[in-house]
Order: sequence, then C-alpha cells, then structure tokens
Amino acid sequence: MAYSTSSSLSLLHSYQIIIHSLHCQKINPSFIFPRVEKHSSLICFSSKKKLSFLDQILDYIEGGPKLRKWYGAPDILPKDGTPLEEDEPRGDDEVRDAVLVTDGDNEIGQMIILSLIVKRVRVKALVKDKRAAMEAFGTYVESIAGDAKNNTILKKALRGVRAVICPNEGFLSNVDRWKGLQHVILLSQLSVYRDTIGIQAMMNSNARKLAEQDESTVKASGIPYTIIRTGFLKNNRGGKQGFSFKEGSATKGSLSKEDAAFICVEALDAVPQSGLTFEVVNGDDKVSDWKCFFKKLLESSQ
Repeated sequence: MAYSTSSSLSLLHSYQIIIHSLHCQKINPSFIFPRVEKHSSLICFSSKKKLSFLDQILDYIEGGPKLRKWYGAPDILPKDGTPLEEDEPRGDDEVRDAVLVTDGDNEIGQMIILSLIVKRVRVKALVKDKRAAMEAFGTYVESIAGDAKNNTILKKALRGVRAVICPNEGFLSNVDRWKGLQHVILLSQLSVYRDTIGIQAMMNSNARKLAEQDESTVKASGIPYTIIRTGFLKNNRGGKQGFSFKEGSATKGSLSKEDAAFICVEALDAVPQSGLTFEVVNGDDKVSDWKCFFKKLLESSQ
C-alpha cells in the first residue's frame, strides 16, 4: 500500500508516536509489539489480504483482527470508494461520543488522531482527500472531505461529536453549528506570532490574524474551551523533555510537536466550566499525572 507523505505519517514515525502514547499511559510496549531486529524492516507480516500499518498495530493491541468489532471499528472495507459513514440524518437525541480533529492532513492533527485511536476514542476528522485518509488510518477514523466553512460539511462533521480538537489556525467557523458540543480545544501559536518582528512578522501576519480570530471565536462561543498557547513548534521527539507553564514562556520557548499533540489529547477530559487558557513549552518541570495537573490548573484559573 502506498502512503502519501502529505496525508499520512511515515511508518517509523507512526510507530514512534504510538510508543510515546503507550509510555504516557504507563503501558509497556514490549507486551504489545513484537521484537524488531535492529537491521530489519519495522514489522513483517504474511497475509493474503494486505492490511494497513495502523491495522497491523491495532491487531497487536487488541489481540487480532477477529476483535476489531469488539474494539468498535467496522470490517476492513475494499478500496472502491465505499462510504465510511452513514449519510442519513439523525435525531437531536443521538449519542455524542466522538472527537473531531479539524485538520486530519496536518502533521500534529495526525499525531492527535493516532493517540485518540490508541485510547479507543471514536475519531472523526476533516480531510482534503478521503481515500488517502482511509489508506492512512483505515476504518478507525470517520473521515469527512471538504471545507469546514461549508455548512453542509460542518453539520456532517459535527454529527455525534462531543469535543473538537483544532491543531492549527483557520479551521473554526460557523459557531451557530456548534450546538451540543461539550468542549473545544484549540492549539494556538498566537504568542509566537505576536513576538515576531520585521520580515518574519510580515510572513506570519495572515497566520496571526487567523489565530486571533480563532481565539476570539472560541471565547465568544459559550462552549467550554481550552486554549493551549505553545511556543515555536519543533519536530523533536516527544516525551523526552519536561515542560514549563510559566506566563510569557510561549514567546521565547519551543515545544515538540509530539508533546503538543499529547497535551491536546490529555486536555479532553479536563473540561472547564467556561474557559481555560495556558502557555506551555518544553522545560524542566516533569508531569507524572496529567489528570491531577489539569485539575489543579482548572482550580487556579477560577
């Protein structure tokens, strides 16, 4: 199976992200993944029907392909354009148990999706290419292709969704369609954009404008929100450094993209009464219990 670099992570990077997620959940990957020889390919399988890399990993996590239905995912669908989700309208009393990632093509968005899958969360994602998304994530993600500014697309994307994670700017609009949402999480680099000067400031002017609009939109929505203001996002491997949450740290510091994705997922269960905004960069502080950390953060913000 061919993997598009623009719409999916590399096999090795996907493996690293999931290993990081497992470590953060205090799960020993050696009990899940087979031992891989140093100079061999990542994982080798022999099967009449070739599975995607993600399906192979989840087969090990869940105990084999026969348990996919127990996991909650449908059978592997043929690559014939079969729809991933029903288009039939549903009632207002539907169960809201899904998390929508507003940009499934974004690198951090893909990291967030992988972490959510490992946590057995029902995932929906807005993407540009539905077929590419299916090749990358299989049927474990309900992909919706289209523009978030399109009311029809947005209504479909938000169906059955309890929380939204936005990994980058420019994907929040049509607040009137947000009825029923319980939590919106926004990853923002506004502090970084505001601190740039000269040519860099000119290059970031549009991104800054979008980031400012997104934060204003979230705050005015009336829906509980968490705004995570990061420092400059880097491609460093996550889980290796500590953190700093000091006010003003985001203007000068940096944060691993993997750590940023991980924090977005951990923030899901820490729903504020109205809103929570905090800054984070990599630093010296270690967080051993994120549930406790967010509880204290919420208490101090009230």
